[in-house]
Amino acid sequence: MTKSINVNQYQFFPFHLVTPSPWPAAFIKKQLLWVKLSNSRNTLKLIVPNYYQFIIKLKSQLRLFHSNLVKVTNYKIDEKKMGNRGSKSGFTLKSVKEQRVDGNRWVRPIHLRCTLMGCENSYQLKILSKQLNLNKKYLSSINSLPKLNPWFITGLIDGEGSFYTSIFRNNEYKLGWQVQSIFSITLHSRDESLLLQLQSYFCGIGSLSKQKNAVKYSVAGIKDLKTIIIPHFEKYSILTQKGADFILFKRIIEIMNNNGHLTLDGLYQIINIKASMNFGLKNIIKKEFSQFTPVERQIICTNSIPNPNWLSGFTTGEGNFQVWIAESKSNKVGYQVQLMFRIGQHKRDIKLIELLTKYLAAGKLYKVSREPFVSLTIYKFTEINKIIIPFFEQNPLYGVKHLDFLDFCKIVKLMVEKKHLTLEGLDQIREIKSRMNRDRKFTDN
Repeated sequence: MTKSINVNQYQFFPFHLVTPSPWPAAFIKKQLLWVKLSNSRNTLKLIVPNYYQFIIKLKSQLRLFHSNLVKVTNYKIDEKKMGNRGSKSGFTLKSVKEQRVDGNRWVRPIHLRCTLMGCENSYQLKILSKQLNLNKKYLSSINSLPKLNPWFITGLIDGEGSFYTSIFRNNEYKLGWQVQSIFSITLHSRDESLLLQLQSYFCGIGSLSKQKNAVKYSVAGIKDLKTIIIPHFEKYSILTQKGADFILFKRIIEIMNNNGHLTLDGLYQIINIKASMNFGLKNIIKKEFSQFTPVERQIICTNSIPNPNWLSGFTTGEGNFQVWIAESKSNKVGYQVQLMFRIGQHKRDIKLIELLTKYLAAGKLYKVSREPFVSLTIYKFTEINKIIIPFFEQNPLYGVKHLDFLDFCKIVKLMVEKKHLTLEGLDQIREIKSRMNRDRKFTDN
């Protein structure tokens, strides 16, 4: 005997996009019987359950309705109002294609198929239902935080971002080679919420991917790169030598936008440009296209810091707040507390680091022997207390680096009050230090 289910009242999954597709009415051996819903041919709607229970116990690969079903009590239409056919004159984009699905079927393992067409660039995420899978703490924090300053974003990309073009074999292309250009930034997984803020700033384009302890935000669509990413960095310029990669990256995007990468001449142009970008060409490309000629790479000359928020973004990516506790016979408690603020960079940007030293009127330029590395390093307590702390209080950091800065400030305050000269104060500093930088722990609720 088949159990009767009211599909308008109950749903099978806790979170999903519901289409006007037929729903299974019964499951008899390997055959599925279908019924057609009354709202067939209507537009897609995003259904958000107000509450749900654990469903579908894994006692078999497919178990239909032998679990606690989810009661749907609230229907929301997301991504603008989708109720009529055709375009929406009130939308930012000129047209919105119809979003309808007919004839979907359940397949083992169970999947819900749907078709989303048009206005994809305006979505927060490429797959709408993924919005519901984000950690709740990220959703609440993103909504409560202010929009990122555009100069902060450029500074962050100056530190951790990348403009990259890859060329690889693909027999599906007429020339046998595929060209892919990507803008990306990779941070520790603890800074996933910061990348979500970045994605939100860039109109929701691109995607986030996770690998072990890292999260990568990347944009690969030529239209997105040309209309959103490139205009931003044309207005808020890259200050490091990474700006030269951006200039060459723009040239490649222009070629690709005109489908030049699909021609042999255009492919050679891209290879010549790619030879002067990032780490140059791979050996296989050099071998296959031995006649390449690297284009001239521009040297970026930065004479001033255009906005303090740039330094906040750059510090979020490349800065470090460090605390040491070392034995000291000269101190009554037997220990000495040493603070340090540092921004490091490849030696090719030594002029920029020199500029930062003058800009802050603090610290010194240090070179690392046998390493292509330079840094602005500040050890003096007065400079840290009177210059660095006030600067980042007025021009805030974001992400985990902001939490390190707040703990750093607590230690500075204890030292101003001379508590580091007492055993009790020293223990307080040790406790704060134990949760900073790499020692900071995060738990998912």
